[in-house]
Amino acid sequence: MSNLKTPFRYDFVGSFLRPQALKDAKAAYNDGKITKEELDRVTDEEITKIVAKQKKLGCHAITDGEFRRTYWHLDFMWGFEGVTHQAGGGVQFNAEMAALDDTWLVGKVKAKPHPFVEYFKFLKQFEDENTVAKYTIPAPAQMFQQMIVPMNIRSTRKIYATNEELIHDIGVAYQDVIRQFYDAGCRNLQLDDCTWGAIVGDAAKQRYQALGIDLDEVKQQLLDVNNLALEGRPKDMVITSHICRGNYHSTFFASGAYDSVADYVFAQENVDALFLEYDDERSGGFAPLAKVSPDKKVVLGLITTKSPVLEDKEAVIARIHKAAKYVPLDRLCLSPQCGFASCEIGNKLTEEEQWAKLALVREIAEEVWGK
Repeated sequence: MSNLKTPFRYDFVGSFLRPQALKDAKAAYNDGKITKEELDRVTDEEITKIVAKQKKLGCHAITDGEFRRTYWHLDFMWGFEGVTHQAGGGVQFNAEMAALDDTWLVGKVKAKPHPFVEYFKFLKQFEDENTVAKYTIPAPAQMFQQMIVPMNIRSTRKIYATNEELIHDIGVAYQDVIRQFYDAGCRNLQLDDCTWGAIVGDAAKQRYQALGIDLDEVKQQLLDVNNLALEGRPKDMVITSHICRGNYHSTFFASGAYDSVADYVFAQENVDALFLEYDDERSGGFAPLAKVSPDKKVVLGLITTKSPVLEDKEAVIARIHKAAKYVPLDRLCLSPQCGFASCEIGNKLTEEEQWAKLALVREIAEEVWGK
């Protein structure tokens, strides 16, 4: 078992563009032309290839590219008791409607043997002395938020009279699944969390005011469910969080600086590191980083996956040093702001451009922190 721990000076969030062979196999399976076993064989082959490419680039963390899921978050939720879904849903992003399965509760949330743990076991075999397997799952707050959005609140209230009861069951179910990952040999787990990014900015404030909901109460509930899930976590398991404002086909969901949530997630969430979206002006300045508790590392997402254009190296280095005014340089790392394909559709760049982005991350990191 590898003893390496995330995050690394040059790192990445997790998802990669789906290769054409995988897209073709998935389409053939959905059309009933190949079996699940045949789809799995192609998926295994493509994961093997994507891991080899990560190693060739010199990455120390390896992921399966999220190739076994359609969405970065929903597929994981379907692995709990009490959750169902159907095609046909959608969420409006800034320039496009994101096609997402409707996902809601039909019973109490309970853990069961989670299929993602089996997915992790396949990835783990590729660990070596230079690499460690990292697995990405949606944060507990993401599942909580999914079940209390306006379209789901009525069905949720048939099962849970209060948000506190829902928070309890999600937190406990996550504790179980985190232990399942640990028992399978996972020592680096990442919680992907768009909930904080969705409640920053004036638009969110107005939206919640219109619903008659206290935004500070929402922030506390998001913190509570995430920290409950982390209670009793194994001491030698690194758990990080990735926070962004939505990433679908190079579009975004929300805008706003971290100022209004920093006292909660930066200061109080019990993770080891924060992967933070900072690739454009939508994310605001670095001042909120002063609220990051001293036990956390910060991975600056200064390179965008939404565009193939390579960033100016010197400009990125200057931004790293600006951030270091609030968090010491030895606690900072660098990565893209998000994955390259949070959903199957992926962002608007080629596979070659994807690797060029990660090569730039490594080049900058080695210049700033050394090889």
